[in-house]
Amino acid sequence: MASVDPSVAVLPLYRLTNVTFKYDGGQIALNEISFSVKPGERVALLGANGCGKSTLLKIMGGLQYPASGVVEAFGEPLTAERLDKDQNAHLFRRRVGFVFQNSDAQLFSPTVADELAFGPVHMGLTAEEVEARVKSVAELTGIEHLINRAPFQISGGEKKRVALACTLATNPDVILMDEPTAALDPRAQSWLLDLLNRLHEAGKTFIIATHDLETVAQIADTVIVFREDHTIAAVLPAGELGNNMELLVQVNLVHEHLHRHGSTLHTHPHGHGVEHTHEHDNL
Repeated sequence: MASVDPSVAVLPLYRLTNVTFKYDGGQIALNEISFSVKPGERVALLGANGCGKSTLLKIMGGLQYPASGVVEAFGEPLTAERLDKDQNAHLFRRRVGFVFQNSDAQLFSPTVADELAFGPVHMGLTAEEVEARVKSVAELTGIEHLINRAPFQISGGEKKRVALACTLATNPDVILMDEPTAALDPRAQSWLLDLLNRLHEAGKTFIIATHDLETVAQIADTVIVFREDHTIAAVLPAGELGNNMELLVQVNLVHEHLHRHGSTLHTHPHGHGVEHTHEHDNL
């Protein structure tokens, strides 16, 4: 086996430098954001609702463009001018897949089979190749039984599977996902996490926007934590996140309640959306 030269640096798939995005009217959604993503890395964009995670995913997916700063993808500037050229746009869309939080925003074809075929057809695959690709991703995501159904006739969890299958049908290098575990029941969530891990083992790069603390360690290697003022609070390994309670409280991902146990007052941190109960002595 040939040895790897440690002096050869691995070029990032994405590099963002001082990226700022403003909505119409001047409201800031992202403020001076800088980070990079290596090939095969799993990155979680973690923050409270409204901190700019979804906007950042859209920028990285070439769906929106920053007011200032530089976004590079695969060593090239990711700009509207560059994606206006059909060849550049085709190559970028082939390499980057996007799974929206709202699956209805992604599904528009008469049947699930048509949804899965849409990307491969526009990639120029032959009819036989398209049929094989549709069959393959349907099996991978467990939606063979839905193949002739209309998207509006299937459940929310099934739509999530179909939306992911549509993205996988183009075999992208990078998969952008917005709140992938939102509204999934425990069984569907377990299935999704297992599939994401298998895709990661196959070499896929993931960039996932989430505020779900319970799943971060299972879907990410690196976590980029956002403040509510739309700046980055920290970049750290996913395994270190749970030990940094002060950071999680600061960015409003957990909150502290003041409790009295007997004569002692103290606080407990709780994740948002997590049910919790305590027994209290009568005051």
